[in-house]
Amino acid sequence: MWQGVSTCEWAGLAIDYALPDFIETLFLSAKKIFSATPANLLFFGAPALFVVLWSTGFIGAKMGLPYAEPATFLAIRFFAVAAILAVVAGLTGAAWPDNHTDKAHIAAVGLLVHGIYLGGIFGGISLGVTAGDSALIVGMQPILTAVLVGPILGETVRARQWIGFVIGTVGVTLVSWRYIDDLDSTLTGVVLCVVAVMGMSLGTIYQKRFCAQMNLLTGSCIQFLAAALFMLLIAVAWESGQVNWTGEFVFALGWLVIVLSLGAMTLLWLLVRAQAATQVASLFFLVPPVTALIAWPLFGETLTLKSVIGMGLVVLGILLVKHDRSETSRKEVG
Repeated sequence: MWQGVSTCEWAGLAIDYALPDFIETLFLSAKKIFSATPANLLFFGAPALFVVLWSTGFIGAKMGLPYAEPATFLAIRFFAVAAILAVVAGLTGAAWPDNHTDKAHIAAVGLLVHGIYLGGIFGGISLGVTAGDSALIVGMQPILTAVLVGPILGETVRARQWIGFVIGTVGVTLVSWRYIDDLDSTLTGVVLCVVAVMGMSLGTIYQKRFCAQMNLLTGSCIQFLAAALFMLLIAVAWESGQVNWTGEFVFALGWLVIVLSLGAMTLLWLLVRAQAATQVASLFFLVPPVTALIAWPLFGETLTLKSVIGMGLVVLGILLVKHDRSETSRKEVG
């Protein structure tokens, strides 16, 4: 179908579909901001706050990993979060799942979303992938979910979405290209980040299929506990388990537990419950550039020309996928 299409025609097709949606998004966003009243300015600021908080997760990993190995670090983090959630659930009388099947499904999501996803990110960063690049690679998750996992939910995958996926993949390849020379370590880190993307995508679809009605407090507690046990097994099998409890490590751990696992996740669910699910999904696309900007002054990470071009291609691919999904949603509503 696409044979014989020149590079210029590909570019023209991409711009034809992506640019109008991009301009429309900018216009509508500006209109909402400038017409906002003081009473709802906080609502418009919540998405921006979420993006910043979520982006700091990659920074926290970079900050804490010099003092603890990845699985050990995550096991401590997950056990701490699970303990806090268990206490809050007990104080509030939150309902726990009443059968083993539901518990197993919830635990499976925890293994995918927390164990595989965060395990891949932490492993990748520990092997030399920069915080900004790891954020960009896992930023492909919404595209992967829309194009590859979407059909499982009965969603139609259109040609425009496939084009967006291909363009985004090329962008991630450009970002990862500088690691090709180091086949033993950093490239393995890139692979771990890709595995993280798969874990989050599969975890998302699994959550929608089997755990849509779970209690957020008790369900999250089970998920973090399952991920903690998974990381503990990895740490016992392959790591020394040593932790250097420096002030920087304690700060990173506390930040990831309280601000990320509890604060950012709560904010995410509040945004979703405000009937802005599609808008919330698009917020993840802003995480890579924000992470890169934060990592630049903190760790001296620089963006190469290939990384900048790759980031642009990822954004273009995202716009193509998002435009098609938005168009489909409007038709369904109409």
